[in-house]
Amino acid sequence: MRRKRVLLLSEGFGSGHMQAANALSAGLKQLCPDISAKVIELGKFLNPVIGPLIVSAYRKTVSKQPKMVGMLYRSNYKKPTNRFTQLALHRMFYTQTSQVIAQLKPDLIVCTHPVPNSVVARLKRLGLHMPLYTLITDYDAHGSWVSQEVNHYLVSSPIVKQRLVDKGVHPNSVEVTGIPVHPDFWEHCDKEEVRRQFDLKDMPTVLIMGGGWGILYEDSELSYMTKWRETTQLIFCVGSNKKMKQKLLADPMFQHPNIRIMGFTREVYKLMDAADLLVTKPGGMTCTEGMSKGLPMLFYEPIPGQEEENCEYFINSGFGEMLESNDTVDRWFKLIHDQEAAGKFRTKLLSIRDNQYDPRRCPEAVLRLMQ
Repeated sequence: MRRKRVLLLSEGFGSGHMQAANALSAGLKQLCPDISAKVIELGKFLNPVIGPLIVSAYRKTVSKQPKMVGMLYRSNYKKPTNRFTQLALHRMFYTQTSQVIAQLKPDLIVCTHPVPNSVVARLKRLGLHMPLYTLITDYDAHGSWVSQEVNHYLVSSPIVKQRLVDKGVHPNSVEVTGIPVHPDFWEHCDKEEVRRQFDLKDMPTVLIMGGGWGILYEDSELSYMTKWRETTQLIFCVGSNKKMKQKLLADPMFQHPNIRIMGFTREVYKLMDAADLLVTKPGGMTCTEGMSKGLPMLFYEPIPGQEEENCEYFINSGFGEMLESNDTVDRWFKLIHDQEAAGKFRTKLLSIRDNQYDPRRCPEAVLRLMQ
């Protein structure tokens, strides 16, 4: 009997889209080992020279001109990707997409980024007979995600479902599944064991993350945290930003036995279990991973647009607040030093998590829709 095949298409504009695709793929295989789930970063796959250059240009724009990114996000917020843009995308970068689909012969396609979503939607209008599922990877619903050809939307929250309905999507076509996280995040690791594995001390611990690209800004609040280094363990995880890692390692302010500077790692799920507080850019994936661990969170420097919406969602859910001043740092660091208060707060967050999020729900929904 032929194995069921799922093709997951995404793009590298921000690490969260690809992370979501890989997490869903791993979750599907965890729940159904016989399934075949293939993830493709479509632009890079079809255009191995041009694709990475476009992603690199986007990364520089985000880091140097975030307000412009926000302006573009808002200017097209209510509009689906028009057919001229879809045609241009297809002609310029995605002409071989139909060949890829024909060769892999999937039973369904899941898109975790608006661009491949638009490309596949256009192919469906031209005659492709293939279920198309759209997994929205933030806590907002930009108009570029919306296409009449999408069979089913998988979304993070009831708020996002309502925003899609307001954009004309039928309610029955939208399912609140939460954003999938890798099965590594489904269970908790023993805190003491993880700290021993990473040679960390048994003391209040803060994990500071800069997003998948390691974009850590030099705002005073992040530097101010080092004032707590005698009593607090600080783990700075800068991802793939090698220059930032070297800069921090060379700075006397960060040279302390209780401060750890880390680059890219596939064991964030363990570091989150070792931590008592997460300080992060409010990307949809990282915030969802933090929620899956029941971690309190402080958010800094949201990119205007979807990261602001992510931030608002998690603040309103009770998981944390914006990192606005040194007073914010002091207040939250004092909390994690109060063992009784910190324990009660974590219990509260775990209860909130259990009421609104199950990491298995998204892959379970895909498997059910395949039947």
